[in-house]
Amino acid sequence: MENNASSAALSGRAERIASRTRGDNWKKAPRRIEKSECITCDSCLRGCPAEFGAIFDRGLDVVIIPELCSGCPACVLECPVDCIYVDEDWTPTDDAMWNHIELTAGGTS
Repeated sequence: MENNASSAALSGRAERIASRTRGDNWKKAPRRIEKSECITCDSCLRGCPAEFGAIFDRGLDVVIIPELCSGCPACVLECPVDCIYVDEDWTPTDDAMWNHIELTAGGTS
């Protein structure tokens, strides 16, 4: 049933949050949001598939967590101002943001 697949996908996300690493089999680079172009409409956040859940509001900015981003184009297709780009030179997410993610991720089973 689809619920089991969804549960497994969300479990994979929880593992990536716990390990703070990208999926080993992800071939595409993660995406990034260009802050100077973003209008903070949250369309990308709503468009990001739940199994990745890579996009977060951080105060006045919306950010993509590269370790959670598979590089799929779902957010790009939702963005009304085309401010999301491939991030070949991504850097690891800082501890403060990971702490925020862990707090908002809810209990993991």
